[in-house]
Amino acid sequence: MSQAVLEARDVTRTYRMGEVDVHALRGVDFALHESEFLVLVGASGSGKSTLMNILGGLDRPTSGTVHFRDQDLSRATDRQLTEFRRRHVGFVFQFYNLMPSLTARENVGLVTEIARDPLSPAEALEMVGLEHRLDHFPSQLSGGEQQRVAVARAIAKRPELLLCDEPTGALDYRSGVVVLEVIERVNQELGTATAVITHNAPIAEMAGRVVVLHDGQVEEERTNESPTPASDIRW
Repeated sequence: MSQAVLEARDVTRTYRMGEVDVHALRGVDFALHESEFLVLVGASGSGKSTLMNILGGLDRPTSGTVHFRDQDLSRATDRQLTEFRRRHVGFVFQFYNLMPSLTARENVGLVTEIARDPLSPAEALEMVGLEHRLDHFPSQLSGGEQQRVAVARAIAKRPELLLCDEPTGALDYRSGVVVLEVIERVNQELGTATAVITHNAPIAEMAGRVVVLHDGQVEEERTNESPTPASDIRW
């Protein structure tokens, strides 16, 4: 397997809620490799989103280490984490987080203005099949199209990591498959190391590797020798 670009070792995350400690992660080991397509699956409350937030530099572990290549993210300053996210990570969330007063082109442009070697907004939107919707506002787009704008925004800066948290969670089946096809294409054509987090087990069939999280721990890890194309996924 190719070199790991992102690696977590014995990661825990504990939240204090009143007088109770909530253990969201309990000693997780995790790695994401160059150009890999990985699906992290688990029920609601299993710790998937907590792990993604830590891997993406949005949160810090209570204990354990997280490395992006040679950089120790678990010891990074807030400024260093901001720079890590800006330069290396594209995020796609369940809800699109688009600016309603900006067009699709302008929403993507928010990222390209601060990136070092970005795709143009038009190039990024063409890659997700929205070259004909450049100047439409979010209210003029379907849910699936808005999510594709969110993907275009995430990939426009050519990130080394693409982290997707329930990217089909707010979509119907047809729109969800289109979004998965776009994420699959990004992985294949840009070689972006991609992790898709979902509670929807059939989506795991499209991954080269599957990690199952349960109660804050890795319950199972398996390799899929023959991933199913996104277009053939049924759920």
